[in-house]
Amino acid sequence: MSSLIRDFDAGLAPYAAHSAQSRGRTHAEPGPGSRSEYQRDRDRIIHSTAFRRLEYKTQVFINHEGDLFRTRLTHSIEVAQIGRTLARSLRLNEDLVEATALAHDLGHTPFGHVGQDVLNECMKDFGGFEHNLQSLRVVDHLEEHYGAFDGLNLTFETREGILKHCSLNNARQLGDLGQRFIERSQPSLEAQLTNLADEIAYNNHDIDDGLRSGLLTMAQMEEVELFARLHREVEARYPGLPGRRALYETIRLMITAMTADLVETSARLIAEAAPATIDDVRAAPPLIRFSDAMRAETVALKRFLYANLYRHFQVNRMRVKASRIVRELFEAFLADPVLLPGDYQVQGDPHKQARKIADYIAGMTDRYAIREHRRIFSLDHF
Repeated sequence: MSSLIRDFDAGLAPYAAHSAQSRGRTHAEPGPGSRSEYQRDRDRIIHSTAFRRLEYKTQVFINHEGDLFRTRLTHSIEVAQIGRTLARSLRLNEDLVEATALAHDLGHTPFGHVGQDVLNECMKDFGGFEHNLQSLRVVDHLEEHYGAFDGLNLTFETREGILKHCSLNNARQLGDLGQRFIERSQPSLEAQLTNLADEIAYNNHDIDDGLRSGLLTMAQMEEVELFARLHREVEARYPGLPGRRALYETIRLMITAMTADLVETSARLIAEAAPATIDDVRAAPPLIRFSDAMRAETVALKRFLYANLYRHFQVNRMRVKASRIVRELFEAFLADPVLLPGDYQVQGDPHKQARKIADYIAGMTDRYAIREHRRIFSLDHF
């Protein structure tokens, strides 16, 4: 172990994920030299093909609908920024949080959650489709960068953080990584924190995108108590501030309120549980949480966004189109695997063929899926 790695871990809480005490990688490798193990993970994720594809994958709005809307890539960067700030405040491992945040959506389908839902329906007879499990599949198997192994060979702790949810059936096939879903134990505090950093990021940037798109109005947002309260504070502090700047100030205060509440509540829960090691964290109940009052306000905000943005009729039109594209691509490839690139064709095993089709579709960007659909179904593409 190098003294540099010990320096990386210096200052961390004893129950944090220490790079020098990582449970390691599936394939043994020499040490990372001047980087910590989790910095190496982060760097491998950033250089991966799947990470670059996130630039053209939907968050709420399809990429071509506007240049300033969030994509899966910008969302992941925002999650990493919020997560690092939270980790520093709680003396947790910032590098692990950053790696997990940047990787958490690598397996997401084109067209956001509708793509995932449709692909899961298409795969119901072949083991289903879970985007968290697909993210793990990407980093464990699908990336092709190294001569010694498939995937990125990430540390156990980063892989644990990527796998936020998992069915019991799939967990039983994942060995040590799936054990916590069977035992109902917890992941590291870094994984718990990244999950909530994700929630803070999308709750706030979806407000911004919704207002920018015109699908939400400021008058509607006043129905949300958390937003209304902080917006009044902005108006009192900066009378006459133009609308977009007032919105940014309000969102900034919302993020500050959520992160401060999470740090205060989590620090109290950690102090009460008094974990001495990361193994104590795994055996404890969840320790990274909002207060009950803030949780109620974030739930109200999510319900508002679901009803007024995610199910807005214009978003629903996109959902219907996207659903048709994903479903028709899957059905065409399953009926005629010869339409697939050679690397994705499997002989004699329908289940493996279906999984390869799911890999192919899940790896598509929005615009590639649209072009692929046109190439197959449009009579203009001969």
